[in-house]
Amino acid sequence: MARLHLFDLDGTLLYGTAAPVEISRQLGLEREIAELEREFIAGQIDSPQYAVRVHALWADLTDAHVTAAFEGAPWLGGIRDTWAEIRANGDYCAVVSLSPSFFVERLLGWGAHAAYGSRFPAVPFTEPVNPAGILDPAAKVKIANRLCEEFGVSPADCVAYGDSLSDLALFAAVPVSVGVNADPRLIDLATHTYVGRDLWKAYELVRTPVIEAIDGGGALNSE
Repeated sequence: MARLHLFDLDGTLLYGTAAPVEISRQLGLEREIAELEREFIAGQIDSPQYAVRVHALWADLTDAHVTAAFEGAPWLGGIRDTWAEIRANGDYCAVVSLSPSFFVERLLGWGAHAAYGSRFPAVPFTEPVNPAGILDPAAKVKIANRLCEEFGVSPADCVAYGDSLSDLALFAAVPVSVGVNADPRLIDLATHTYVGRDLWKAYELVRTPVIEAIDGGGALNSE
């Protein structure tokens, strides 16, 4: 049975930072995005509210800014090698993130089978953001179920990698999970933990097949 490896982006594949932070840095908006991040982490605003405000903050954003943010970001080492081995084993790898899809989808070029993020209008913005397209933590489980169906993978054969409270629902729904440089509250739920800057080493913790079953093998449970 093939396995599906589900990777968070912010704080997981990106070391100690998030895509919106790296994008905002290109615009000289470090202070503004730091305040917005604090409000979001504190639960003062939800995902759609965050998206509307960051969309307004990025009024001058261009594709060149996004490219510079992506190429200059502090990525974990070993991402391409890890995903290449996953593919070689007949398994699947996907990125599921609350960050903008126009950033997340660039990881398809690194070997991810799928990459999902919050749907923003094309850059440069000429349209408002639609809150209905913005992902929340529960959406990660829904997308995981959709990917299981698409790839013909059992939910009992999913592995999640994440770092923050936005990964709690997914970690609770899969049999095997890796907390990568993770929040202590997520570590308590993870089956494995890794601290460092090499994704390959995190992957090595779970290279053996998953054998536990979830929910009778039908679907991941987001409750």
